[in-house]
Formats: sequence, C-alpha cells, structure tokens
Amino acid sequence: MKPTPDEIYTGGCLCGGVRYRLTGPCRDVIVCHCENCRRTHGHVSAYTAVPRERLELLADATLAWYHDASPDTQRGFCRHCGASLFWDADDGKGMISVAAGSLDDSRDLKTIGHIFLVEAGKYYTIDDGLPRFPRGSEGALERDGGG
Repeated sequence: MKPTPDEIYTGGCLCGGVRYRLTGPCRDVIVCHCENCRRTHGHVSAYTAVPRERLELLADATLAWYHDASPDTQRGFCRHCGASLFWDADDGKGMISVAAGSLDDSRDLKTIGHIFLVEAGKYYTIDDGLPRFPRGSEGALERDGGG
C-alpha cells in the first residue's frame, strides 16, 4: 500500500548537504535528556522514529556517522554544517531515530514524553506534564520502537 501524502515527511540539515524522506507514519516525538544527546545537540534532543527501510536518503554527500557510547549505536550528522540528524542503534528493533527539528514540517507529530531524566541538565525544569522516565522509557513510550 502506497503511503498517503500525510504520511510522507522530508527533512535535512542546515546547509542542504543531507536531505531525506520518511514514508509511512512516524512515531511521536520523545525528548531525550541523556548526556550524549545534550552534548551532541547542545541541549536536549527530540526524536521521532521510523523503520530503517522507510528512511530514504535523497542527498548524502556530507553525511557522516559517529559511533556513540557503544559500538552498537551511531549518530548521523552533516560534516559540513554539523547538524545532528539521526540516531541509530543496532538493537534488533529495526528502527532509526530522526531529529524532529530537522523535519521540514512536523505537522501531526506531538511530544509524548521525556527519557533519561537522571542525566538531565540542572539549568532547566520540565513542567509540561508529559510522562517522565529516569532512564530509558522502559518501553512505555516506544510504541513503534526507536530511541
């Protein structure tokens, strides 16, 4: 079955060196407060997620991958402008997380919760009333997998 126009999202980095298309429904957004995400993004990160096969790279001339805290995780970023775009874990779920801020239009996506609060910065508070998890989401927010 072909995705409807409402199920197609596009996005990319600041300089345009990396462009992508997501087809099919995306998981709603999870905000991660872990130290690695905060250092990568300069603050918290906000990710949607899709099965890897539903991510199509339209332009990837400046895409580079950095292996994260473990050899099983990596972050995709633009080596020209530095934009952080993807977080990918080889965890058997087959999902890739996509930085929500890199989407051209996030229309129907909504933030559904916060993870890794034990590593949150001390300079901000979270008072939006959404579910909060000290570590990972323990599966409660990951309806379709992803991180």
